[in-house]
Amino acid sequence: MDTVFALVDCNNFYASCEGVFDPRLVKLPVVVLSNNDGCIIARSNQAKSAGIRMGEPFFEQQDLIDRHNIQVFSANFALYGDMSNRVMETLKQFSPQMEIYSIDEAFLTLSGTSGDPESCAREIRRTVRQWTGIPVTVGLGPTKTLAKAANKFAKRMPGANGVLNLCHNPRLDGYLEQLEVKDIWGVGLRYAKLLNCQGVHNAWQLIHRSDAWIKNNMTVTGLRTVTELRGTPCIRLEHFARPKKAVLTSRSFGQLIRDRAQLSQAVAEFTAASAEKARRQRSAAAFVQVFIETSGFRQEPQYRAFMTVGLPSATGHTPDLIKYAGRALEKIFKPGYNYKRAGVMLSGLVPDSQVQLDLESDQEKHRQKQAVMQAVDKINLSQGRNTVFYAAQGVAKPWKMRQLTLSPRYTTSWADLPVAKA
Repeated sequence: MDTVFALVDCNNFYASCEGVFDPRLVKLPVVVLSNNDGCIIARSNQAKSAGIRMGEPFFEQQDLIDRHNIQVFSANFALYGDMSNRVMETLKQFSPQMEIYSIDEAFLTLSGTSGDPESCAREIRRTVRQWTGIPVTVGLGPTKTLAKAANKFAKRMPGANGVLNLCHNPRLDGYLEQLEVKDIWGVGLRYAKLLNCQGVHNAWQLIHRSDAWIKNNMTVTGLRTVTELRGTPCIRLEHFARPKKAVLTSRSFGQLIRDRAQLSQAVAEFTAASAEKARRQRSAAAFVQVFIETSGFRQEPQYRAFMTVGLPSATGHTPDLIKYAGRALEKIFKPGYNYKRAGVMLSGLVPDSQVQLDLESDQEKHRQKQAVMQAVDKINLSQGRNTVFYAAQGVAKPWKMRQLTLSPRYTTSWADLPVAKA
């Protein structure tokens, strides 16, 4: 039996998450804003129909939002992350071969599952909706690239009812003619412009170019994409996410910072967040980089700087990382400026089981630090983020990002549990 790839994509994921716990939103247009309530990063179908554009600054869309009574939410990543986990756990019921591609997308192979692939895809839609409340669309194809294309068409076609199968589809050429090269998975805008200049505007035109032409213009990676469009699988599922080589946490502040103490708190907060990300993939960091910058949109003196500090030995111990990040901040901080943004990147990541300690390090103390971090992460995972945090991160945090329309953390905070009314 030929392998059938399925691409399951959550519809308007962030907006859908908000609607799960607030049924009145089902018939209302919804938008979700980026950090600091800056730009529009997600829209419901009703908001799209109202003319709301993706990525636009919120303040520029205010009139349109008021006119159409559009419901506005600050990004609630604690809620979205947990809902994503629930969707992915549900999908695991349908296939042992699965790749989590992003927070709202996953590839599965349906070979060996009972029933025909389309019936299975419709069962996936029904089950995910029933168990999590999130609507999904499923694209099927003999390759990952065609499954991705099928998903895109399924969303455009109301008659498809959320499922489209491009395996042995007699209308495949027609679909490929409608698929612009900029919308092909893996092509990107740079190659799309190049292809357009060469007279190639859609997928059907692309697959009829010679392999040599494609390899010369798009390298081996492009040839792999075109081979997939022709129906031959050559991109395998990635069952495990590859460990990142660096992790970054950066934020714009909810208000400008001139005070060094407040900037230190923010840097400590971002360091703790980056350290948690590194430990999540069981890594330790050998370098800490801190950057600070003012707002380029303000008519006032500007300043930006960064510094990288090498550690004696790689570590995932948050207090140690905060200490070195603080030293970097001391070197680059200049008084008299209004700081708008800062960030901390941990790099030189190595597996935490392979950390090479320096001669002065105590092996037993190293193990104790790892045990403490595991305990802290366990508490914060079960009781909510920052249940345990470090004093250096501050308590009041007047600099924290603006989230004026943040919904409750319905699924990750005991205090925010939904209330059922009879």
